[in-house]
Amino acid sequence: MFQFLTNLSDNNNKQWFELHKADYQEHVLKPLQSLAAGLGPFMQGIDADLEVTPALNRTISRIYRDTRFSRDKSPYKTSHWITFKRPRIEWKDYPAYFFEISPDWYRYGMGFYSASRVTMDRFRKALDSNPAKFRSATSFFPKQNVFEIEGDRYKRPLKPGIPAELDDWYNRKSIYLACNQRVEDSVIGKALITDLISGFETIAPLYHYLCKVAAAGRMAHLLTVKVRIDERT
Repeated sequence: MFQFLTNLSDNNNKQWFELHKADYQEHVLKPLQSLAAGLGPFMQGIDADLEVTPALNRTISRIYRDTRFSRDKSPYKTSHWITFKRPRIEWKDYPAYFFEISPDWYRYGMGFYSASRVTMDRFRKALDSNPAKFRSATSFFPKQNVFEIEGDRYKRPLKPGIPAELDDWYNRKSIYLACNQRVEDSVIGKALITDLISGFETIAPLYHYLCKVAAAGRMAHLLTVKVRIDERT
């Protein structure tokens, strides 16, 4: 897999890929399908609504890049990922678990892919209204050294006086936890799936907290739509 991704980085064009498409299917797609299938039952134990089908566009990323709005016109992705998320239209505003691999690193974690400002404001409101509940959902975080908080931060704090242990969560445009690992000698240890299961289980309380934030937003949206319909009728 690593050799293929490295070669693809150096030869990101249709002619090269068509000559090596069988290598992609054998050394990238099949291993990712196997990993997704192995994790599926465990992931549904965390949330029965998660999509776990080990297939392209379900849990596994496509290799083809969408270049319509990008300056980079390279046709193929050189990093690939597995995501476990609820199959909703507004999935970006729901938390998702992920595993991503590139030519020389891999990472895994959970959180929002690209939450809207409305969703993040709702997250901050939930934190403000009941900080004890949020602290309970993140009580695992200070006890571990696997995951880091990631997501673009605002240059200026949105609210002064936030306790230090909450500030790193509060002042972000979107938020997720990630474990980042460099690949040594193009090898990942056999303990990978064990590490993923252990890590995903550790951060499950935050996943469920973020799901409740997202569900509250969906409910608010549905109520707004209902009011508008009632007003028209």
